Amino acid sequence: MSLQDWLAHCERLHPTAIDMTLQRTRAVCERLALQFRVPLLTVAGTNGKGSTCAMLESIALAAGYRVGLYIKPHLVHFEERCRINGAPVSAEALVPHFEAVEAARGDTTLTYFEFTTLAIARLLSRSALDLVILEVGLGGRLDAVNVFDADCAVITSIDLDHMEYLGPDRERIGHEKAHVMRAGRPTVVSDPMPPASVRAHGEEIGADLWLVGRDFNHSGDRMQWNWAGRGRRIAGLAYPALRGANQVVNAAGVLAALEALRDRLPVPVQAIRQGLASVELPGRFQIVPGQPTLVLDVAHNPHSVSALAVNLDAMGFYPRTHAVFGAMRDKDLAGLVRRIAPIVDAWYCCDLPVARAAKADVLAAVVHGVRDVPASTHADPAAALRAALECADPTDRILVFGSFLTVGGVLAQGLPRLGAPHAVS
Repeated sequence: MSLQDWLAHCERLHPTAIDMTLQRTRAVCERLALQFRVPLLTVAGTNGKGSTCAMLESIALAAGYRVGLYIKPHLVHFEERCRINGAPVSAEALVPHFEAVEAARGDTTLTYFEFTTLAIARLLSRSALDLVILEVGLGGRLDAVNVFDADCAVITSIDLDHMEYLGPDRERIGHEKAHVMRAGRPTVVSDPMPPASVRAHGEEIGADLWLVGRDFNHSGDRMQWNWAGRGRRIAGLAYPALRGANQVVNAAGVLAALEALRDRLPVPVQAIRQGLASVELPGRFQIVPGQPTLVLDVAHNPHSVSALAVNLDAMGFYPRTHAVFGAMRDKDLAGLVRRIAPIVDAWYCCDLPVARAAKADVLAAVVHGVRDVPASTHADPAAALRAALECADPTDRILVFGSFLTVGGVLAQGLPRLGAPHAVS
């Protein structure tokens, strides 16, 4: 069986896509005797997880360490979810680990996420690495990644998302995510205003909490920023290569996590500077120069879309902004549109290739309910992008956002380099 065969098998195996429990994953994990013998970092939160993982990886690689990373979801190819030393693993390398999980599970029905998490974790556990970074998926307490005891956990910004599974407010969602903590081990909370439930759970179990303003902080001006933690200060840092005003908040948490692991994984300041300067992560406020300018962002909840709006506003003047928009129907669609509607002049709503996605005509109706601007419908993100390009002037910008699938849909044939039909060459 090829990797695609195995992924199709995983999709058919369990009757529901999401089944919140650790019992099945833990049972198969024990049968696999799956464990990590190198420092393990887990990253939970609502927004900023991918950026945090990418910065941790980039800095550790700059320090000369061998790094394994599990990050999700993928934009185009499943192999993007598993990286070793900064490069996606091959499909062929993953197949034996899918076979091992299948042999170990017996009659246990794993979800797609549970099965693939175990397969990737097994590959990472059997690779010659110095550090493993695992991104938590949904929540924390019952997420498959939480079967592993992290040496250090990071909790990024927490906001309203997946409320049908995690709870109706930030306090309940924070409580779910706080369960990635372990007694006596460091947990870095990079959210500047975390729910009280996060701190309460950490204190209850005796975790070593690193909180913004108490255990670490950052400051800076337009040119550079400074970081201070427990007994260590780093001045004159360049801002991360990842664009967006929120990235320095994520970077501050990254430095705190590395400081918490300093005894086992020392990182020189030069590696921090180099790692922050060279970090890359497609689809996170990714600006692609061209005529018009293209902006790719996987923002898909009101908090991340608000941050996207701020970042777009800081880009400077563009005569018009065209938005390619595809999203899941269980999101706060009106909330997403409201947060960014004042700066979008025309919408190109698209279908996405999953049953959970909202139809393009539903998205267009949501747009019209918020603001009376043009909103057309298209079969997929690539078609929506072509339509936007036909209507855009060279000095305009096109934004693609709303879901990983929306951004992935325009990246499927490679990174687009736009040239409007009426652009002067």
